[in-house]
Amino acid sequence: MVRSAEKPASGKMVVERYTWLERITHLVHLLAMFILLITGFRIYFGWDFMAFQTARAIHMIAVPFFLAANWILVPYNIFSCKGERWCVRSRIDHFREAYIFEEEDAERLFGIIRNFFGKGRYPAFTLYDEREGHYITKLHPVLKLLIIFESTAIALIAITGIVLYDINWAPLGLPISEWILSITWYFTSLLNVNALSLIRTVHLLAGYWFVFELVVHVGILEFDPDVWKYHKAIFWSGKEDLSDRNFVRVMEDD
Repeated sequence: MVRSAEKPASGKMVVERYTWLERITHLVHLLAMFILLITGFRIYFGWDFMAFQTARAIHMIAVPFFLAANWILVPYNIFSCKGERWCVRSRIDHFREAYIFEEEDAERLFGIIRNFFGKGRYPAFTLYDEREGHYITKLHPVLKLLIIFESTAIALIAITGIVLYDINWAPLGLPISEWILSITWYFTSLLNVNALSLIRTVHLLAGYWFVFELVVHVGILEFDPDVWKYHKAIFWSGKEDLSDRNFVRVMEDD
């Protein structure tokens, strides 16, 4: 892998990459995901390392933690103003820059592919604006693409999970499971399959997606000693030394 010849800055510039709540959110998401995958595959495939009812109970306990991390804590971390007033527009702009795959990300991704074949240096995907004192983006361009599929998988696994949990689930008298089954029957009529079979298949495929994403996120994208600083930041310190210029560009330099 070709590296930039740029030398680290002489002095340290340590900034907060992740707040304590962002680190907790990531940890809850990770642990809940592992528990859901292990117990879910035990339920589906009938593995005998745990009793069925025990696996189902643990699975259902992990569900609210997983959904709360992704549907409550993640949006709060992204859009919270953190003491600022009238910052809604700035947070929306931040969301677009930091999490939406755009033309600049496509250029970085092309540069990464070129680097893989020994053409050019590995482009910086962590961009920090020293003048404004905040990150423009922290994510690898491939991870920005994965976010789209992950969000879809979370929605599908939650919707199908409702029916698998209780085919007659109707909180406050609202026939949620019945509505989901009605919508599913529309698609099954086109595919000539049973609605419950389709729901189980979609639920299982969404589970496989998280296995695939875990391999890509940890096993491939971050299988690099220079990226271990990000593991330390997300799991422990929350800090990043921007004088280490591997994968980093500070906008004040331009």
